[in-house]
Amino acid sequence: MNAVWIDVPEEFLENRRRLGHDKRDELWEGELHMVPPGTSVHGSVADEIAFALHPIAKRRALIARTGHTGVFDPKVDNSYRMPDAMVARPEQLSERGLEGAELVVEVLSPHDESRKKFEFYARIGVREIWLIEPKTRATELYALREGRYEPIPFEAGMARSAVLGITLEVIEGPLLRLRDGTGVHDV
Repeated sequence: MNAVWIDVPEEFLENRRRLGHDKRDELWEGELHMVPPGTSVHGSVADEIAFALHPIAKRRALIARTGHTGVFDPKVDNSYRMPDAMVARPEQLSERGLEGAELVVEVLSPHDESRKKFEFYARIGVREIWLIEPKTRATELYALREGRYEPIPFEAGMARSAVLGITLEVIEGPLLRLRDGTGVHDV
């Protein structure tokens, strides 16, 4: 269900903040998108992917963050998104979160707006997007090319992340396998 609330009472927003219900909310050019909590499988996949990305990113002098960090448009004060995991260059880290990112991961959910975020991510130069369906681990990879995202094909069941130099494949379980040289991380 989508809803537009023209003049949200400040008491409602304050109560939402006080109760911690605003942790995943996003601001899209000044428009508040209230994001409900994810399911337990959504949370598990998001946590596991962030945990797996941390050492991979670190070996490449990058930083990995969980969905508790916002990805901001460095040129706009009132615009940010809250992907489930992200990888960034150290200089993209700021007091308010990340001023852009190299890679964002969105774990899909019902009524999800992940694909609607592509324009924002392209505008701030995010090089790669991963969309993961939590139950099946079906994964879509997109690379930024000439200002637009193009799908990265899975060939023989595997796709390669240019940002991290790793391969991804969905294996029996279902699990998403990240292969980094000889290292393997199953999510």
